[in-house]
Amino acid sequence: MPPRESLSHTYPDHKVVLEKNPKRVRVRLGGQVVADSAATLIVRETNHDPVVYFPPEDVRFELLQSTAHESFCPFKGEASYWTIQVGERVAENAVWGYLNPFDEVSGLKGYVAFYRDRVEWDDAAT
Repeated sequence: MPPRESLSHTYPDHKVVLEKNPKRVRVRLGGQVVADSAATLIVRETNHDPVVYFPPEDVRFELLQSTAHESFCPFKGEASYWTIQVGERVAENAVWGYLNPFDEVSGLKGYVAFYRDRVEWDDAAT
């Protein structure tokens, strides 16, 4: 399959804006901290709710297992997914990130986001 291309130039009114988040955000599963950061990004995208992305150094990747699930965003690129396992608690495909995002959103590289309904959030950052 040929590489997919960004549609950012085709749809200039569609915006994906990355902002530094001034708040500390903590994510837990089963009471155990999975991510804790004062350096998250808030991604504001046209027609989507804001999403908090964590820098990789603030995520406990030893609790994550890469999965075969993938998705594609025509404005950000191919998304990879991870499942969280803490003891007996499992949150399937609860984490996603863009390992090689499109140039327009290159600041997302390596950052990951968590589905809010699959983990516990200590504070709302958006």
